Amino acid sequence: MERTHLSPYTNHQTTSKEQSIHTYTDSGGGETCPDEDKWASRLLRQCALAISEKDSAKINHLLWMLNELSSPYGDCDQKLAYYFLQALFCKATESGQRCYKTLVSVADKSHCFDSARKLILKFQEVSPWTTFGHVASNGAILEAFDGETKLHIIDISNTLCTQWPTLLEALATRSDETPSLKLTVVVTASLVSSVMKEITQRMEKFARLMGVPFEIKVINGSNMPLGDLTKEELGVKEDEAVAVNCIGALKRVEVEERGDVIRLFSSLKPRVVTIVEEEADFTSSRSDFVKCFEDCLRYYTLYFEMLEDSFTPTSNERLMLERECSRSIIRVLSCDDKQNIGSGDCERREKGNQWCERLKEVFSIVGFSDDVVDDVKALLRRYRTGWSLVHDQTNPNTDSGVYLAWKDESVVWASAWKP
Repeated sequence: MERTHLSPYTNHQTTSKEQSIHTYTDSGGGETCPDEDKWASRLLRQCALAISEKDSAKINHLLWMLNELSSPYGDCDQKLAYYFLQALFCKATESGQRCYKTLVSVADKSHCFDSARKLILKFQEVSPWTTFGHVASNGAILEAFDGETKLHIIDISNTLCTQWPTLLEALATRSDETPSLKLTVVVTASLVSSVMKEITQRMEKFARLMGVPFEIKVINGSNMPLGDLTKEELGVKEDEAVAVNCIGALKRVEVEERGDVIRLFSSLKPRVVTIVEEEADFTSSRSDFVKCFEDCLRYYTLYFEMLEDSFTPTSNERLMLERECSRSIIRVLSCDDKQNIGSGDCERREKGNQWCERLKEVFSIVGFSDDVVDDVKALLRRYRTGWSLVHDQTNPNTDSGVYLAWKDESVVWASAWKP
């Protein structure tokens, strides 16, 4: 069936058959055909450059072209074009802040526990994107807690506590006395706050089933700087063995406040701090729109290709994950960091080596043991080919954590640290 596509930039309508014959000729006379490999990246780069140069005529023409060729339901190129088009249009019209807030509001209203749980569990079933960090972090935490009886984990992540059932199982089967576990969950995303009551009840029920003395506390950190939290607010006691666990949460901390957060971690005197972040740099290039756009496009091209390879074409979960990306892309490319959008909404990712430079000011890195590495490798074998575990190739003599690679491209970084 032919798809009718209405452009906001013109009254002209085209069908998907007509789209297949469109070509674009730039000022240099070169021709770009969307049927060729990576046509979306080329048009998007040209549009980003035109916005940087404030070339209104070229901006309008490229936005029109991208709108005619893009689709949230097409192939990988069409999807990339669709979601980056939104961000480029917002950048060109200086409407990023308004658009971002609207998208977040719509997502908040439609968010519920059942859909959130189904989405994250399906993602973990088909891809190790999040489970890689869970397995690596759990291994480091369990080794740091060996022999301790009063455990306290400060969990700063937004993966709906899906990391902790396997850790509870491991604690329940310890050869010595079963320890007590206190879990303090610091929520940094407003979407997660709405479902934490249900998650708390399920975690308590599972802990009882495992026979592990368990206490869980939830702190809403989405409306305050994370570095402002205190040891008292986190409920840390002197007789507890403490671990701090951060899965994809530090990117949401404002760049200028990251040092404060790391010093907060140090003040808790933890046995171990586990950090997992996606391998992308949207920070060092934030003053250069074209460079930041290139970094953003490279990262999300890998991510969308991974989703395409992992899910069926008609998967609702895949569509939901891609829609989440649209908000992040607009936040990075179309919103001024100085605009007060809200705490916890920063999307300035940094690469593993950048985090290492920050963390080494107060912590020392702990290499993952052979047992933990073996567990991670066993996890990756459960998924389809293309995934691998790699170490930092730029500094082979320096331990800087481990990386999850997708088709030889590093995409997620995991590390463990001690004071």
